[in-house]
Amino acid sequence: MSEPRQNTGTAPADANPLLKAWVTPFTTPPFDEIKPEHFLPAFEQAFADHSAEIAAVTNDPATPDFANTITALERSGKLLNKVAAVFYDLVSAHSNPAILEIDKEVSLRMARHWNPIMMNAVLFGRIAQLHENRAALKLTPEQLRLLERTYTRFHRAGAGLSEEAKTRMAEINEKLAQLGTTFSHHLLGDEQEWSMELGEADRQGLSESFVAAAQAAAEERGMAGKAIVTLSRSSVEPFLKSSARRDLREKVYKAFTARGDNGNANDNNATIVEILKLREESANLLGYPTFAAYRLEDSMAKTPDAVRGLLERVWKPARARALADRDEMQALITTEGGNFQLAPWDWRYYAEKLRLQRANFDDAAIKPYLTLDHMIAAAFDCATRLFGITFEECKDVPTWHPDVRVWEVRDRDGKHKALFYGDYYARPSKRSGAWMTSLRDQQKLDGEIAPLIINVCNFAKGAGGEPSLLSPDDARTLFHEFGHGLHGMLSNVTYPSLSGTAVFTDFVELPSQLYEHWQERPEVLQQFARHYQTGEPLPDDLLQRFLAARKFNQGFATVEFVSSALVDLEFHTQPASAAQDVRAFEKKELEKIGMPEEISLRHRPTQFGHIFSGDHYAAGYYSYMWSEVMDADAFGAFEEAGNIFDPAVAKRLHDDIYSSGGSVDPEAAYEAFRGRPPEPDALLRRRGLLDDAKAA
Repeated sequence: MSEPRQNTGTAPADANPLLKAWVTPFTTPPFDEIKPEHFLPAFEQAFADHSAEIAAVTNDPATPDFANTITALERSGKLLNKVAAVFYDLVSAHSNPAILEIDKEVSLRMARHWNPIMMNAVLFGRIAQLHENRAALKLTPEQLRLLERTYTRFHRAGAGLSEEAKTRMAEINEKLAQLGTTFSHHLLGDEQEWSMELGEADRQGLSESFVAAAQAAAEERGMAGKAIVTLSRSSVEPFLKSSARRDLREKVYKAFTARGDNGNANDNNATIVEILKLREESANLLGYPTFAAYRLEDSMAKTPDAVRGLLERVWKPARARALADRDEMQALITTEGGNFQLAPWDWRYYAEKLRLQRANFDDAAIKPYLTLDHMIAAAFDCATRLFGITFEECKDVPTWHPDVRVWEVRDRDGKHKALFYGDYYARPSKRSGAWMTSLRDQQKLDGEIAPLIINVCNFAKGAGGEPSLLSPDDARTLFHEFGHGLHGMLSNVTYPSLSGTAVFTDFVELPSQLYEHWQERPEVLQQFARHYQTGEPLPDDLLQRFLAARKFNQGFATVEFVSSALVDLEFHTQPASAAQDVRAFEKKELEKIGMPEEISLRHRPTQFGHIFSGDHYAAGYYSYMWSEVMDADAFGAFEEAGNIFDPAVAKRLHDDIYSSGGSVDPEAAYEAFRGRPPEPDALLRRRGLLDDAKAA
């Protein structure tokens, strides 16, 4: 890579921390030195460097071979990857108005940079020649996989199109990049602008830990001494479960489901219409009838029909279970003397009451035992027992926020393996949800490069020095994201494009969802679930009641997910013209599948960042359920061994799933681990819906 050049009209490159060598522990980003004004000059330099590197590959007079084409491409763009990783971490996890303004420009510049690369006919000609002659090249399995993925990526980007079609495709890509950024900024805007103050009379039914978290949220927003509900899911869902004030539940629910759909400056309806129109046009340019057909061809599912088949198979028993639960909750309301129909803002509240009746369990009983620190320790301990890696906290690594913690990860021989960053608390500068990302990916192309892996969550912070208490859903989320983290940390591949989570979308959720299984195991909870005040372990009777209650309300959970996945699929299989009125489209599709009116989509369209903030999960939200078929079946390998930490099964899991990244075809990787394809009924069995499916 060429040396960074000085930027005209800006500070010299050696004054920009993004452009100079990082003299930090483990060569990590010097977040304490990086300011918003550093990003545009750094991107300028990175774009220039990368363009020069691509030109050198494209114009190489030598006959194309794997080294001078595919390996050279893998080596290109190091500075761009480095700058972009830091920038997008801040955009998502700790933004400010200056960063968000820069994001608008960067998203457009990024599209303008990549379009001519991915549609470069000469470069694609070199790749295609190698792909055509691949059998004679004597490549390793990983090299062959990389060649196939590189060819597929360029082909699907439009490298083989006519010049006129390429020009239009470039215009579409630029506009989609801008629209995705607009969508996410609108969503963040609505979330930042709304909160509901809780006076003393507004706290009926709320636990002490919830009120403490609401006070911490108020303090975070400069409202010290008050308590507020925010539109973070970790604030909304526990409020809807426990608040005895029906009027306030309705207010919070309506605000949460209306994000991006308020007719204000943050409204996302028009943005969605334009995104769908452009995605359809891009798919048509590439020869596909719909965006879903284009998107799913490069996945495990392959076709929209395969996705619909899985979702409908799960939908029927889930809906039947949800309707039965609804009727029981309505009867409960009547018994209590309530003269109203169960509404969506009532579901979680009465579901908790019903669970208390059926299983003598509610979330409030177990939360004092699920402290954030203990659940982090549990996630680490399971990884140590399964894979031999250890974690030691580092205090000297610069971070983007004082709440972020960092651990050094070592392998079983004590050798440095990775750094793991944990950013766990909700704050106004962070977008909602939970995710894993990286600041640097593992590779071995030019020496051992250790990854820098991030988990970001939005848990409620304890007030006044009290620990953060997690709900069972929160604890599961922590393990889920840590499973993604392990996919990045345990990666053991040569080429960066195949590293860690660089796999099909409907395979990427397998390592994360599989890891959730350990969180709810008695062996783990007995050791790590301890009362935050007394240190007492989780009582056995409460543990048993928790385990018995796990499958409760699975009808609701499955319905809100599958309905979202079906709406995503319909948005991308029907003509874009059918969704000119997004609300009407949503209503029509929900009526078509018989959506219970007491349950709403897990993500209504105007807040569905998975599919509209970018296209990573577009026509792909089903992936979580596709992966769940595998994860439920995969955990069975440990159950059959009679030990959830069985060394032989854990070694296969490490070698075939967690460490192989995208270097192996996903179906082959799964079958290498399990010895056979996944058993579809495992998903229904895990969710407790198998009997309902048989009845259906």
